[in-house]
Amino acid sequence: MSDLPIVVVPVGVDDDALDACLAALDACTPPGARVWLADDAQSGPRGYAIVERWLRSTRLRADYSRRQRGIGEVAHLDEILKACGDSDVAVLAADAVPAPGWLSRLQASFAADGAIATATPWCNAGEAAAWPRIGEIEPMPDAGDAERLARALAQMPAAHPELPAAVGHAVLLRGGARRRAGGLDAESYGSWYAALTDLSLRLSGLGWRNVLCDTAFVARAGEGRPHDGDMDALAARWPDWHSRLAHFLMQDPLRDLRQRLADRLSEVGPPDMQRDLFL
Repeated sequence: MSDLPIVVVPVGVDDDALDACLAALDACTPPGARVWLADDAQSGPRGYAIVERWLRSTRLRADYSRRQRGIGEVAHLDEILKACGDSDVAVLAADAVPAPGWLSRLQASFAADGAIATATPWCNAGEAAAWPRIGEIEPMPDAGDAERLARALAQMPAAHPELPAAVGHAVLLRGGARRRAGGLDAESYGSWYAALTDLSLRLSGLGWRNVLCDTAFVARAGEGRPHDGDMDALAARWPDWHSRLAHFLMQDPLRDLRQRLADRLSEVGPPDMQRDLFL
């Protein structure tokens, strides 16, 4: 599966969330996909044990790195992305739970349009990419509901609508576009939430697209959060950002798409015994 993007999981401090993330990643990602667990000195003994156990059993081509001292999530992630060069990278939050088909469908969005620089899947806590209601945080679906949703999404024609910016639960970054935009700004932002928004806006200014991968879903317990000072830094660099996001949330241009997905979901039958066919 060398043609698939590299999956980067920035390891966090929530051991239970990491365990659930890795279990879903293994179950819902094609065997042999490359995964990099990147630890900015965050995991404790239990987290490290979870990672070690998973590395021994996973079907994926996985590696783990850990810094002796933390340098901050944005600086660390920028370091990891630079090490990936021009490769496309899917950054998956360590407290996210991907549904079947997530990575292959993100990859398909890049193949469909070379102008797409970031592709973000639906999420129950995805702000502009939230399902089933925009801007709202819904409970994480259980495994059965996520599997049904994945099958419904597999039947939807991909439209790749525009988003104001990528969202941090899961995002596929086009390597060449990211490098031309200058990567992440670790000097100005402390959170992945703000740094990803800033990168998205720079990419858009260079003519690239930030889109919703409307055939994929990744669950998360809550939305990402900015660090102190991040929103002020965003407002200083991008004075119209907050109004643009508010306008998108109020107008909800994805309303019809959500309704079509809801209609398709209501028609989904029993589980597909050949689920691996749409990983």
